[in-house]
Amino acid sequence: MTAVRASALYTSRRVAPLLALGFASGLPLALTGGTLQAWATVEQVSLQEIGFLTLVGTAYTLKFLWAPLVDRYAPPLLGRRRGWMLLMQVLLALGMMAMGALSPGQSLLPLALIAVAVAFCSATQDIAFDAYRSDVLQKDERGAGAALSVLGYRLAMLVSGGLALILADQWLGWGHMYMLMGGLMLVTSLATLWAPEPDVPAQAPRSLSLAVIEPFKEFFSRPEAVTVLVLIVLYKLGDAFAGALSTTFLIRAAGFTATEVGTVNKLLGLAATIVGALAGGTLMARLGLYRSLLLFGILQAVSNLGFWVISVTPHNIVLMAMAVGLENLCGGMGTAAFVALLMGLCNRQFSATQFALLSALSAVGRTYLAGPLTPPLVQYAGWPTFFILTVLISLPGLLLLYWRRHDIERIDAISSV
Repeated sequence: MTAVRASALYTSRRVAPLLALGFASGLPLALTGGTLQAWATVEQVSLQEIGFLTLVGTAYTLKFLWAPLVDRYAPPLLGRRRGWMLLMQVLLALGMMAMGALSPGQSLLPLALIAVAVAFCSATQDIAFDAYRSDVLQKDERGAGAALSVLGYRLAMLVSGGLALILADQWLGWGHMYMLMGGLMLVTSLATLWAPEPDVPAQAPRSLSLAVIEPFKEFFSRPEAVTVLVLIVLYKLGDAFAGALSTTFLIRAAGFTATEVGTVNKLLGLAATIVGALAGGTLMARLGLYRSLLLFGILQAVSNLGFWVISVTPHNIVLMAMAVGLENLCGGMGTAAFVALLMGLCNRQFSATQFALLSALSAVGRTYLAGPLTPPLVQYAGWPTFFILTVLISLPGLLLLYWRRHDIERIDAISSV
């Protein structure tokens, strides 16, 4: 693909706003998670109470429960998707500013309740944004749209995570930092106003019961339904196993300092993920969905061997940086293709509910398989053998993808109605 064509792809009126919209999607997460916990820690809140703050983000895992409401109903302005996005962005801005007006040391319960409301609005914004992205992008724009969304989301995590801590500690104080983040959220809402409506907006379900039932009925009526559900669980499973305890491995087993690991992961890892996502989005427009999933999946699997090299060689910071960079580069490419697959699976009439369910399913492998099984695997096999096993864990997903390639090609060929 030429540089001119790639530039035209990423500057398309449908694709370009997704950078700011992805930023808006990622901004609240740390502010109700790690950054909020850091604020509570600084204000000498007890460890037990800080532990309860981890429950604030429950809405992100349960958002599929109210996704049918987003499919069924539309706010009075800007249509079914952008209307919800704008409403949530305004509420998020107000919520963040309200958090800044309180203090965890003096008003922990009211602050936690507002944080729960912010997380709920953030999860609802995610529902609407994922549906909008699925609806508005044309087939050859899905990879680029996924890449820009990932880029915006990662930048927002950097701003609301590391940068927010520095601003709070060195410049603004915690309250004013949250006020600033609320103002930043309000600015991103301008992208929602600029973003276009889909060329042919889909009709909303005629009733709430249909909005709940029809997404499942429509999806499972497809011949490839079971195949793609299994593929969603397996595709990034090897990557999930390799990453589950990667920080622990680098510090405890490979002997790197927390500063070295943090610097490489935050700076080089972020940059490599962004480059990988943008490169993956560009290549997808040329390769198509199936070939992109296969190529990027193979690269994801092979990149895990970088950690194997670290585990069998002497301490070397350059080697560690290369391995982490390669793993994030290939992971970013795989993520772009994977998100494009989820978008291609969504029927526009039910895209909010279907994308929420599919994305929840995609977390099954990471949450219920990689997380619990990685420690016993490492204890049984040792780190070098474990990282080789992660490559083998990647193979079932790749073999299923190859075996049912016609299902993926059919998804790529048929535009959602």
